[in-house]
Amino acid sequence: MAHAMSKAPGLPNLDPADIELIGSAAHPDHPHWDREGIHEIFRGWRAVADSYSEPRMFVAEACARNSERLSRYVRPGELHTAFNFDYLTSPWRAAQMRTAIDKSLTTMGSVGAPATWVLSNHDVVRHLTRYGRPQSERPVHDLADHLLEGPFDLDLGTRRARAAALLTLALPGCAYLYQGEELGLREVEDLPDEALRDPIGHRSGHTHRGRDGYRVPMPWSGDTPPFGFSPDHAESAPWLPQPQDWARLTVQVQQGDEQSMLELYRRALQIRRAHPALGDGSLVWDPTAGSDVLSFTRTPGFQCIVNFRPDALRLPDHDGVLLSSVPLQNGRLPADATVWLTR
Repeated sequence: MAHAMSKAPGLPNLDPADIELIGSAAHPDHPHWDREGIHEIFRGWRAVADSYSEPRMFVAEACARNSERLSRYVRPGELHTAFNFDYLTSPWRAAQMRTAIDKSLTTMGSVGAPATWVLSNHDVVRHLTRYGRPQSERPVHDLADHLLEGPFDLDLGTRRARAAALLTLALPGCAYLYQGEELGLREVEDLPDEALRDPIGHRSGHTHRGRDGYRVPMPWSGDTPPFGFSPDHAESAPWLPQPQDWARLTVQVQQGDEQSMLELYRRALQIRRAHPALGDGSLVWDPTAGSDVLSFTRTPGFQCIVNFRPDALRLPDHDGVLLSSVPLQNGRLPADATVWLTR
């Protein structure tokens, strides 16, 4: 809550007419969110951090009215990076994803800060579940909103999550991974009421399911819960129950399986660390790509292509394939897939 450490003088409440904005940064003069005084606090923190040797870095979880307001948190002399909620909540649609990418690169670049990319976190429905439902034109954040979009398709969500991982790790700047996304964990939508822990759910009488579904502990090993998260002989079970079908998603099962989500992430991170085009820098969009395709190049010799179309896409001339989220089909990139090329 980097945006909530400074309050208006007198500690006023929100006006009753604006009560629906209590959890929103949209209010132009919010009494306790995104106040000007917060920046003095962070300049003081940064001075302390700078007195220590590298590496040290502040990461802001900040909500602001727009990306320009957010960029103020990462101006020189304040915090280093800020979570990118525009990208996180974008639907799996080419136009919305590109808009979020361009806006982030422009606004963060204007203050000399790196853009950041995050697909899931502890406050938002897991992206595999978000992408496994029909995609709306608007950002969707809450589980109740997702349930309105239609039934969940696990295979589709997994396919799109693999593609999104390669898109994210190809972008310039910093990437943050949320625990379990590298295993392909889905939202646990059917937790029993008695298992729910989130205060949001308790305050609503469980009419709001809360955030527990994306906070279920990771599965590490074994065939039954707790899947190595805690010892089998532990006196208490983990704070939230894990689904039995997560037995096929444990680290132990995915380790060494070249087709698994875990090994896709590991390979992508290895390439990202080693390839001179990845990490910091810039990108150039391909003007010939269709409206349902994201294609960009990065120097030297790297191209990322994401196919949002319902049919396979013929690849442009290239020197080789670094990595693909799914197998190519006779030189074509299937639907809902991403490929990294050398040029």
